[in-house]
Amino acid sequence: MAIKRLKPKNDFIFQRLFGEQEAEDSLISLLNAILRLEEKRRIVHLTVIENKQLAKKLIDDKTERLDVRAETADQVQINIEVQLTDYRNMPRRSLFYLSKLYADSIKSGGRYEELKKTIAINIVDFRLFDFERFHSTFHFYEDNEHRFMLTDAMEVHFIEYPKFKAARKNLDDPLHRWLLFLDEKLPEDQLKELVEMDPVIGKAEERLEWLSSDEETIRLYEAREYSLIERNSLVADGEARGMEKGRALGRAEGKVEGKVEGKAEGLIEAKAEVAMTMIRKGADDALIMEFTGMSLEEITTLRNQLTAE
Repeated sequence: MAIKRLKPKNDFIFQRLFGEQEAEDSLISLLNAILRLEEKRRIVHLTVIENKQLAKKLIDDKTERLDVRAETADQVQINIEVQLTDYRNMPRRSLFYLSKLYADSIKSGGRYEELKKTIAINIVDFRLFDFERFHSTFHFYEDNEHRFMLTDAMEVHFIEYPKFKAARKNLDDPLHRWLLFLDEKLPEDQLKELVEMDPVIGKAEERLEWLSSDEETIRLYEAREYSLIERNSLVADGEARGMEKGRALGRAEGKVEGKVEGKAEGLIEAKAEVAMTMIRKGADDALIMEFTGMSLEEITTLRNQLTAE
C-alpha cells in the first residue's frame, strides 16, 4: 500500500521538517535560499530552537500558532511561519510577532546594543500584495532619500505561494526547488527530479516519508488539520453573524444614512462576535487584538460582559 505524502505546508508537518535539530541541514538550505545568501554570507551553522510543546493540547488549540525558530552563529534570530488562510491581517500579525521576538532578545537591564537582528519569514498560501513578485522583502527606509535604511535590525519576508505556482519555474534556483518540494500536489516525476538535483531536499523527502508512515505523527497531523478547519469556521461564523445584524439594521432604517450606518455597525458587530467566540474558546488578549483589530479596552469590556452574563 502506497504511503500518502502528508502536506509539507501543514504547519505541524513544516515544524517537524525544519524545526527540529535533526533537520538542521534542511533549515540551513531553505534559509540560504530565501535570504539569497551566497559564498561567505551563507549560513553554515545555526541553533534550532525546538518547540518542545508539540503535544495534543497544542495541536488541538485552534488559536495556537506553530512556527520554526532558529538563531545563527552571529546571533541573528529567524522565525518562519506558514499561514494557509487569509485573515486579512498578515502584515500586522507578522510585525506583532517580529517586534515581540526582537524586544525579548534583550535581557532586563541590558543595553540596546544587545538587541539581536530579527528576521520574520512568512510563507502564505494566498495572494497578499497587488504586485506579481511572489517573494517580497521589507526593511525600514527613509521616505525621500533613495535606499537610505534606518536600520537592518528587523527584516520581513513574504512568500506568496499562489504567485509562485503561476510563475515560470527555474530548477537552478534553490528557492524554486524548495517551494516545489512544499507542494503536496507535486507530480512524482518532478519530485524525483528535485531529489536527484538536490541531496538536501532528498534528505527532507526521506524525513517526510518517515513522518508520513508514523502513526502518532499522522494522528497529530489530522488533529491539526481539523483544528485549523475549526479555527476558520470560528472566525467565519462570527463575521457572518455580525454582518447579518448590520444588514438587518440597515434594512430597518430604510434610508441611505441607515444603510451606511448598518454597514459600519455590521463590521463592528462582526469583530465583536469573533472576539466573543475567541474569548469563550480561551484565546488571550494579544491574539484577539491581532485577529480583530480591537483595542485591549474593547476586549476587556467584552470579557466583563461575558462574566456578567
